[in-house]
Amino acid sequence: MLARVDNPCRGPIFVHALRALTEASARAAAGWIGRCDRGRSGDAAVRAMTDELARLPIRGRVVVGEGLSPASEGLGTGTSFGEDEAPLCYDMAVDPVEGTSYLARGMTNAMAAVALTPEGTMFDPGPAFYMEKFVTPAVAKGKIDPEAPVETKLKTLAHLLDKPLTDLTVFVLEKPRHRELVERIHAAGARVALYPAGDIAGALMAALPNTVSASSPHTSIDALMGTGGTREGVISACAVKALGGEFFARIDPQLATEKAAVQKSGIDTRAWHAVDDLVRADEVYFSATGITTGLLFEGVQREAEEERTQSLLIAGPGRHRQVLTSFHAAPMNA
Repeated sequence: MLARVDNPCRGPIFVHALRALTEASARAAAGWIGRCDRGRSGDAAVRAMTDELARLPIRGRVVVGEGLSPASEGLGTGTSFGEDEAPLCYDMAVDPVEGTSYLARGMTNAMAAVALTPEGTMFDPGPAFYMEKFVTPAVAKGKIDPEAPVETKLKTLAHLLDKPLTDLTVFVLEKPRHRELVERIHAAGARVALYPAGDIAGALMAALPNTVSASSPHTSIDALMGTGGTREGVISACAVKALGGEFFARIDPQLATEKAAVQKSGIDTRAWHAVDDLVRADEVYFSATGITTGLLFEGVQREAEEERTQSLLIAGPGRHRQVLTSFHAAPMNA
């Protein structure tokens, strides 16, 4: 159970307020599962999350959001939210639908996620859409060099986890760019868990040792490697920071236009950023709600008069976390 605090807008109990954002976003997007219309699912999720955000007694700025410019409506990067007189100010990273294209095809691991940190403490990736990530449990924090070869990282991790290297499982996004990485992990003797989407879930599974998958009770993840979205990376870093895990990232542009923009902005693509560089505060709030069933939790389930959602709530410091199943009255047009 999450601890009680005097101020409902600070401390572990505040993360329950964020749950309203991710639940609303997940429920709005769920109606578009398998309909091959990623635009409408995303729009519905953004509208639902924006409406709920307006009800929170806080103010701040979306540091990492939908697109690279503020919008009068929506959750674009740079968008301000809340009233000027609100007493608390935060940085926010939002992903109303992680895995939009896969949700459209009815695939696994789609979720709605949001993270908050105090104003001025969240890493701003600028024009970068992609970053390389390396995530492990707390036992490995500060003990693995992100510059080390894949084989060395895995050997060290196996030693720290006190398990055979052949029993390690590494989460990797199933992308052409990861072919060599997958081959090296296999050559080192470890297993690879390939998923088309869901590296927020993969990062959290890596930070929580011995946690088994909601969709496959025989699956546990020991590390995450490879390149994925910066938005997912920043959100994941917030959650991993609260859990005490290890998270390294470096900007890794994939598109020609992105590479040009990153170079122009002066971002060093060789530098690895530690979790304490990505999240420069101990006060962290994270909420995610499943849209389709995946690694962490079940997706939105609809019955005649009810909708069921499952969410993961994390607050730091203190490594407070909770998986919560909620029941909602089904929309009239469901």
